[in-house]
Amino acid sequence: MIMDFDLGLLFEELGNGRQEYDMLKLHQLVRLSLTLAHKNAINFCQNILKKKVVDWKAVFRCDLSEPIRDVDLVVTVGGDGTLLQASHLMDDSIPVLGVNSDPTRPEEVAELSEEFDATRSTGYLCAATANNFEQMIDGILENRSEPSELARMAVSVNSKPISTAALNDVLLAHPCPATVSRFSFRIKKIGEPLSSLLHCRSSGIRVSTAAGSTAAMHSAGGSAMPILSNELQYMVREPISPGATSHLMHGFVKSYETMDIGWFCREGLLYIDGSHVVSSCSARRYNRTIFRGSAIKSVLVTTLVVTL
Repeated sequence: MIMDFDLGLLFEELGNGRQEYDMLKLHQLVRLSLTLAHKNAINFCQNILKKKVVDWKAVFRCDLSEPIRDVDLVVTVGGDGTLLQASHLMDDSIPVLGVNSDPTRPEEVAELSEEFDATRSTGYLCAATANNFEQMIDGILENRSEPSELARMAVSVNSKPISTAALNDVLLAHPCPATVSRFSFRIKKIGEPLSSLLHCRSSGIRVSTAAGSTAAMHSAGGSAMPILSNELQYMVREPISPGATSHLMHGFVKSYETMDIGWFCREGLLYIDGSHVVSSCSARRYNRTIFRGSAIKSVLVTTLVVTL
């Protein structure tokens, strides 16, 4: 079981005025409530597992560094970020069950619709909460619940594989958000002659899996895909004067297609699943990045080739 729980306290410099004190006090209370919610969920899940005839081990998220092997199931307790981090250390032979430790309750949607809390996870990838965790575990142990395979993207740069497969999305952009990203791309069917490159100047390009299509891709105007789809979705971010090619700035990559991207900036970064994994690239030499299909089994594959 992988847990997201920070025992550290939040310390901030206290301002001179009453307003700063009130803001700090409020922030600390919110932080404390979140910490307690996580801790209670962790304790609850551990107590459930203690009642089952299974061998299990608790690992804190900050201690995750080695590939996860020789287990039958991974349970993550936290949010989508905890599950994403665990997925980066797993192959497709191990199913994962995500437990959202602090889900938004129905009454909060109406009462707090005007407020925003950036520390809470949507839990989109999590199939369970503390309320139904035992039911989910029993279903798995009794073989009544089968995992579903979610498409991931495996990335390689210059024919060198990056060890982390993306479960959500990959963003290719200049490290400075104010700098124009210059690149070209094309989509082709595997085994057919190459098509011409489409040249772009923009803020970069994002490619998402079906699971990641409801995150940044959807916020940018993309389409929410069926979560079990093995297609990929791409979107050029803020293209400059696309003209007659504007309809090609957003589209899909089928399982029998690949996507090549040529990168023409001196600097560039590949962001895998947000900021979880970052890899650098540049136009100082011709680079080739390949996104190939892999999968992860989630309790509830596509090929992309990018040339840099």
